[in-house]
Amino acid sequence: MTDSIRLAVDAMGGDLGPRVALNAAYSLANDRTLECQLYGPFDILAEQAPISLDISQSPCVHELANGSKMLFCHTDEVVTMDDRPGQALRHKQNSSMWLAVDAVRTAKADAAISAGNTGALMAMGRHLLKTFAGVDRPAIAKSIPTAKADCLMLDLGASVKCDSEHLIHNALMGSVFMESVAGVERPRVALLNIGSEDIKGNEQIRLAASSLQANEALNFIGYIEGDQIYRGEADVVVCDGFVGNVALKVSEGVAQLMVAEMREAFSSSWYGRLVGRFARPLLRKWQRQFDPDRYNGASFLGLQGPLIKSHGGADELAFRSALELACEQVNSEVAPRICRRFEQEPF
Repeated sequence: MTDSIRLAVDAMGGDLGPRVALNAAYSLANDRTLECQLYGPFDILAEQAPISLDISQSPCVHELANGSKMLFCHTDEVVTMDDRPGQALRHKQNSSMWLAVDAVRTAKADAAISAGNTGALMAMGRHLLKTFAGVDRPAIAKSIPTAKADCLMLDLGASVKCDSEHLIHNALMGSVFMESVAGVERPRVALLNIGSEDIKGNEQIRLAASSLQANEALNFIGYIEGDQIYRGEADVVVCDGFVGNVALKVSEGVAQLMVAEMREAFSSSWYGRLVGRFARPLLRKWQRQFDPDRYNGASFLGLQGPLIKSHGGADELAFRSALELACEQVNSEVAPRICRRFEQEPF
């Protein structure tokens, strides 16, 4: 376990501005001993930071009472949401995103976090950190709540189209993640499909299922349908990036609809307000259990260093969750464990 984790944070990503990342980093640094490296133009960082900065030197170091350090590192450029991944890769090498990821490559940081352009972050991560031998493409993985326990779903958009080999790799990486971070012994791995019968699905899914069934290193339980995910019937759900991204966004939309409808029901009449008062404790419990801020942070699995993508619309609490996920991955040594599994049991 790493005693003092070093996090490289792209402070300029996200829809709500750098104040979110800066406040979240400051909050976490006050609660645990770590080093937060915050990348962005000095004038913007100084304006948005929760502390006073001396911008005459770079990096500007601020030490907290508990021994934590916040390093404010000046960058000349910022990756915008309109930048194409290839353009950002070629022309934004002095950006806050590039330098945060590069800090992991040069071992100046243990993990990098950004709420910025997903395509650019993937391109930079793949270029700077590289994938492990045997891993062709990284996968975006995210924990989601279920009726029983958290479940890891991947891929959520890194590879829109996957062949059977990519699905197999994702299954292995997801299994290692749940063993390492969540402490699940022999995680149940399932392929997301349109039916549970062996004949269902396209050729790539059926080929992947055949290989996974024969692999004793994995606890493969077969196919899973969309309505089974939130029942908690699997610990790892594997799919291609197109299907995974659509499934995740639909789930988020349904959750937002439920919250909006309940608020409307409990405020539209005196009877609704009365019922709402009695239901409030139950609703608070439900909100704590399924709060999306608690699950903010998606991991780029398959890269040789931890890289975390925060939701672009994350607030301070949600961004802190992404920072905490980065710490968990470093402490759990997810990346080295994935590397060892691919060396020991290559597909």
